[in-house]
Amino acid sequence: TALDRGDELNPGRFAAKQSAWIVLSLPAMLLAAGIPYRLWKTWAVGLFWGSVFLLAFVFLLPAKYGSHRWIPLGQINLQPSELAKLSFILMLAQHLMHSRNHRVLTGLFKPFLVMFIPVVLILREPDLGTALLFIPVLFAMLFAAGARWSHLVLVTVCGIMLMPALWRVMSAEQRSRVTAVFRQQDGGEIPRGDEYHLHQSKQMVAFGGLLGSELSGAAVSDSLAYHLPASRTDFVFCLLAERWGSVGVIAVLVLYLALIGQGLRIAAATREPFGRLLAVGIVTLLAAQVVINTGMTVGLMPITGLTLPLLSYGGSSLLMTSVALGLLISVGLRPGFEVGRDPFRY
Repeated sequence: TALDRGDELNPGRFAAKQSAWIVLSLPAMLLAAGIPYRLWKTWAVGLFWGSVFLLAFVFLLPAKYGSHRWIPLGQINLQPSELAKLSFILMLAQHLMHSRNHRVLTGLFKPFLVMFIPVVLILREPDLGTALLFIPVLFAMLFAAGARWSHLVLVTVCGIMLMPALWRVMSAEQRSRVTAVFRQQDGGEIPRGDEYHLHQSKQMVAFGGLLGSELSGAAVSDSLAYHLPASRTDFVFCLLAERWGSVGVIAVLVLYLALIGQGLRIAAATREPFGRLLAVGIVTLLAAQVVINTGMTVGLMPITGLTLPLLSYGGSSLLMTSVALGLLISVGLRPGFEVGRDPFRY
């Protein structure tokens, strides 16, 4: 959103709106960092079922842009799936720290059930990208809690075998987004639909070159951004590449790697089970979101409608990401000491 040049009628209006969300998100992050993270254990169940209720409630409201993703609250829109991602991590961490059943194959049923409930509702919105994020988070937290590699591999193989069944229940739009990755055209006639989105996205990345339009002083092809839907949200990465080139892209990716690396360091240093699982879940969520968003921008993954953390325009995403980072900071400030038997022993 910082790259926003606005429009002729209202220059910078998106940046102004996002600035208001930043003013709200920074105190939220500081508040989450200041609260001892162990208190969230008592709130985990309530937050999880509250988010599930909100995910179901959106279907009672009129569709917006062809989907049921938002709850209008005056001038702002609340996206329950953003809350669901964080509440799922809290709920799963709370469950895994009190149970060792996940060390046996049948014990994986409840963690997968906890994931299945919000994922089904999110898929019905439809929001394939957000639903996909729950899978790596679940597997990473199960591994950190001591689940056996062989069991996780077996579940993965079973999941791959069920892919044809998943394809049958996917909407026509979701199927089109998947097949568009394999139908990309390098030349000839201009593609349409999701192929067009990928084509425009890659065009913007290529236009940026090494230094981008900002550093090189090249003429900015605003028409590329204007003809790319969601250039400030889902495709903000290609807008970054067009404005600041490979230099800007590498700088941003290095910052993401530093953030993820610091999160992993916090997880490794934390001996208290809930805090460690919480850190692993948050880091995995951020990493998966960055990988999926950047992958779809350059045509390596299907278009999923997933935002880029901290960069994309969107208040709910920024607020929940800030709270998640606040929780990660809270864990880092209070690493704690492990007591009793070691739930992370293999």
